[in-house]
Amino acid sequence: MTSVNLVRSELRKLTTTRMPLTFGAVLIVLAVTNGIAVAIGTDMDGSKTFISTGADQQSLTAFAANSLMIAGLFGAIAAAREYANNTIIATYLNTPVRGRALRAQFTAICGGGAVLGLAGAALTIIAVALALPTTEHGFMMSAGDVARIIVASGWAGAAGAVLGAGIGTVVRNTGGAVTGVVLILMIAPPLVVQLASGTAPWIPNTLANVTSGVAADTGAAAAVIAIGLWALVPALAALWSVRHRDVT
Repeated sequence: MTSVNLVRSELRKLTTTRMPLTFGAVLIVLAVTNGIAVAIGTDMDGSKTFISTGADQQSLTAFAANSLMIAGLFGAIAAAREYANNTIIATYLNTPVRGRALRAQFTAICGGGAVLGLAGAALTIIAVALALPTTEHGFMMSAGDVARIIVASGWAGAAGAVLGAGIGTVVRNTGGAVTGVVLILMIAPPLVVQLASGTAPWIPNTLANVTSGVAADTGAAAAVIAIGLWALVPALAALWSVRHRDVT
């Protein structure tokens, strides 16, 4: 089976279950929540300064940090459920070279994560834009700002999905994989920053905000590379795992 066919097979696994619909529903709920917040939300003094400038609106709609977490959970579940359901056995019987099979799986999951990130950002921006006419403020973001948010969210989604898939492949348990993603992306970073304040610019959420243009802790190019490295480490651990451990 060619590499293209392997990726197509993995994409079919992802798209013929309810999981994409579930994550799509999550994106819609988040977008609607943002729209409602714009329409009826106020600051403590009753004003709406949180949408009063282009920078404020960019900060509100920046979705890359959400993309990391949502796609991370997507990747973790997609990879771990193969072991939970024993479907991974058929995968490796059809493609005995495990590294090749893993690359195809991760390519499909990476693509799914990118789509989630792009769609989540686009839906959020649309929801906010539709809600703004109910306020005294108009849509103030430039086309460049919108494009940056969407591209950053797509990259974060792709990286988050690979990170989650790496954890899922190593842990091989859906609940454990989800817990691992939450630990690495949400719980551990603040604790690490407390122990070593110099790490603050390099935690996932900060890097995601930098790529979205709403933070300047590091350079944008460095942030893009760093997010990729966050995904690369668990992916390499997964590659080692499938080569040196039994399938079940």
